[in-house]
Amino acid sequence: MKELLRNKVLTFSGSILLSGSVFIFLFTDRFYEAIENGSLWVREYFGTFYLWLGLGCVLFLLIIAISKIGRIRLGKSPPEYDRLSWIAMLYSAGMGAGILLRAVQEPVFMFMNPPIATGSAPEIISLEYTFYQWGFTAWAFYGLFALIIAYSLFVEKQDIRLSSSFKVFHSNRWGKSIDILTILTTVIGLVAAIGLGTSQIEGGISHLQSKDPGDLLTNLFLVLIICVLAFFSAWAGVNKGIKRISNWNIYITISLLLFVFVLGNIPEIISNFLNSLYHYVFDFIPLSLAGGNLDPGKQFLTDWTYYYWAFWLAWAPFTGVFIARISKGRSIRELIFGVLLIPSLGSFFWFSIFGTSAFEFIEDAGTYSNEFSNVFTSVFIFFENYPLPAVSSLVVILLLISFLVTSVDSAIFVLSMFTDKGNTEPKKKYRLVWAVLIFIFCEAIIVLGHTKPDSNVLTAMQKFLIISSLPFAIFSVIIVFLFSKKLLQKRN
Repeated sequence: MKELLRNKVLTFSGSILLSGSVFIFLFTDRFYEAIENGSLWVREYFGTFYLWLGLGCVLFLLIIAISKIGRIRLGKSPPEYDRLSWIAMLYSAGMGAGILLRAVQEPVFMFMNPPIATGSAPEIISLEYTFYQWGFTAWAFYGLFALIIAYSLFVEKQDIRLSSSFKVFHSNRWGKSIDILTILTTVIGLVAAIGLGTSQIEGGISHLQSKDPGDLLTNLFLVLIICVLAFFSAWAGVNKGIKRISNWNIYITISLLLFVFVLGNIPEIISNFLNSLYHYVFDFIPLSLAGGNLDPGKQFLTDWTYYYWAFWLAWAPFTGVFIARISKGRSIRELIFGVLLIPSLGSFFWFSIFGTSAFEFIEDAGTYSNEFSNVFTSVFIFFENYPLPAVSSLVVILLLISFLVTSVDSAIFVLSMFTDKGNTEPKKKYRLVWAVLIFIFCEAIIVLGHTKPDSNVLTAMQKFLIISSLPFAIFSVIIVFLFSKKLLQKRN
């Protein structure tokens, strides 16, 4: 216990999270109004900055990958994990429950409200923009931090903390500040995912019971279950806990995907996937800068893209560290292309299958009454159009729980590494402390999401993430500059 109290990074971070949780519990309405006003200010003045940052990260990683630097191997030993387990773990940690949350709702929203005017069919525009928001840019944020940490860890023999990766941050004051910023950004991004995921689980359970979703007590109980399971997985470690659950996630996800694919319009799904992928790649740069007829408008960017970029940025620290941790033995080129391409293509095919099938349901019905508009229940309503809907809904609920557990256990493990001086096998007492802190803060956010009749966890976290991710977004520019400088000095 004395050692934990002497850990200044843990003590300061924990104090902020605990005091923030207490403030949210006691002054919920006031806190909600503050983040609402703050998020509007950030989106007004820094929205374009987020777009440029996303494009810059993608281009930076591609340049590194195709250059001679891409040949550098991260450590001298062979890869610790086979490629399937590696992909399963990075995908489970980096995306997870989000693809279930938005599988149907987002493509249908884009289909009914095309954000851009390219002259393509609505279904192609829908999938193209969905690809954009779930594709290369998201994984570039993760890949950037994975690259920097992996290079520091396996090439320079430093530890996993960003404060140890650059000499300019080696002083106690700056180093601890960077570590605390990373930890707080990680926790807020993680808590957002837990809040959204548990709300979808509760929505599915309520839908199966023919009740209105949004029960606060059920959500709070689900958070407890997720955090307890994640703690035991993190306690077991990467090989015995996180790896096994991640592999399970991928097997069940593929089974669910194949179930919808085989029963769907296969030629149409493949055609939409290929056409949308072509347009996405061809339009990637103007899409990334919202230029010309690929500008969806400020309101749309505010409600969707800026929020997504903030979300991916908030997840970048712990996802990047975790990807670096499991990438020992691979080359920089394999790391970058593996992180950028494989998960992106998997997500694109997933959205193509679910989106195309949902489009056909709407067209066959002749009318649309917003059946798929609720982000928390849309996928359960979707499966009512297939055989054994109760079974598939139960599988979705179990998969949601499993995905959330792998996201939370990865974060607990990474946060423990940060506070245990970069140790890649952190002491178990740190894992316990972080499980408890995450649980308390997440319960506070769930309460915040039920503040007003017209609010939910999604709207609360959209506003919160926009604000909390800004300091880390600015810091990202600094570390890209410092890392580039370091690589150029090495070459010279």
